Amino acid sequence: MQTRSFGRDPHQVSLLGFGAQRIVDEHDCTEEQAIEIIRKAVEWGINYFDTAPSYSDGQSETRVGLGLEGLRDKVWIATKTGGRTRDLAWRDLEGSLKRLRTEYIDEWRIHNVMQPHDLEAIFAKGGALEALLEAREQGLVRKLSISGHTDPRLLAEAIRRFPFDSALVALSALDHFIYSFAHDFVPLAVQKDVAVIGMKVMALGKLAPWYEQALRYTWSLPVSTAILGISTMNELEADVKAAERFQPMDEIERLAFFQEIMPLVRPDVLRWKAREWMSGEWYQLPKLEFSP
Repeated sequence: MQTRSFGRDPHQVSLLGFGAQRIVDEHDCTEEQAIEIIRKAVEWGINYFDTAPSYSDGQSETRVGLGLEGLRDKVWIATKTGGRTRDLAWRDLEGSLKRLRTEYIDEWRIHNVMQPHDLEAIFAKGGALEALLEAREQGLVRKLSISGHTDPRLLAEAIRRFPFDSALVALSALDHFIYSFAHDFVPLAVQKDVAVIGMKVMALGKLAPWYEQALRYTWSLPVSTAILGISTMNELEADVKAAERFQPMDEIERLAFFQEIMPLVRPDVLRWKAREWMSGEWYQLPKLEFSP
């Protein structure tokens, strides 16, 4: 398994990150299966695990904790908070630590910054950033992160204001064409040594017919890792094999890929860039007027 450095930190994370949102009952994955998949993932070289308390009301975190029992020193665990205030974020962290059966989180991120008011709330007095800083000072978390699916300008503003260690952003090949993090966020992140983690790589399954190309596109960007949702052993095995044979995509291959997938650049496909999740209308970029 190829590894890459984590932004300004020399720690090496696996090219393939384990997206734990789907190792839950609602995706027909039992607890026993989830534990087996997680332990096999570590055996096959995956050391980066991404979860959140909001994934199936904590079931994802619980299963990650069970699966990684006895393996904590071999892996990097990232989890999230959707809270915008210090108190709500802190409550999320307390629950995450219990479910994950760990004394610390490697990477704690403020999740899904979509609107300017999200960003202002996070940085305000009593905002979520205060919880991140307190938790790091207490040794409960090691790296501070932020994520966004929709508007790259907001994430760019966030890393201008504060030296986040990482950012989780939507970097599928389809995202290349609308509100592109690859264009409008990644170069600044690289300049600031912020680790970039790719998500939505398969575009909620819409890029499955181009599985290999979709993975190669995202992995060819300057990302530390890209997380893929995994719910079966077959999916894990396929993803690991793809990571092992990864070769960067050249410009001619990328252009041919883009020509094939362009008809899918629609808000009903890229639902995370729609006005609302199922609206079928594009998100409208708000005018940004940040406080000094």
